[in-house]
Amino acid sequence: MSGKYKFSFDIWSLLLFLVVMLPTFIWLALPPPNDILRCGSITKSLDMVASICQVCMIAILCFLKNTECEKIRFTPFIVITVFCCLLYFAGWIFYYAGIVNVVVIVGLTILPCLAFLFFAIDRKNNVALIPVSIFTVCHFVHAMVNFIG
Repeated sequence: MSGKYKFSFDIWSLLLFLVVMLPTFIWLALPPPNDILRCGSITKSLDMVASICQVCMIAILCFLKNTECEKIRFTPFIVITVFCCLLYFAGWIFYYAGIVNVVVIVGLTILPCLAFLFFAIDRKNNVALIPVSIFTVCHFVHAMVNFIG
């Protein structure tokens, strides 16, 4: 690890994580009609890799800061991050409305990953890009195999 990183808590990373997880918490408590996401996974090993990468991604974003990064502000990458979150919420609204198709499932899969990716790029946290990328691929393959394929 380069000398340009330090261990420091980033509240914005935690906030992004909680915002992205909010629909999942609602889904766990109040399942929607036609809930295909609750079926058993046939990609258990891949799911384990995804879970490990997700934990690493959040830990790195929350606790490893690039000292060359400026204070958070509305940069193009942060705007894209917010846009990805808004589209992700829209996907959940469609899902709860009973609209379950490839576009909705891919949106629920890729949009939160893109939010984390663009946030990491904005925060110049190149270390986080590794678990974010692996998590994104695993999450996408999981969705394709379990819900679309």
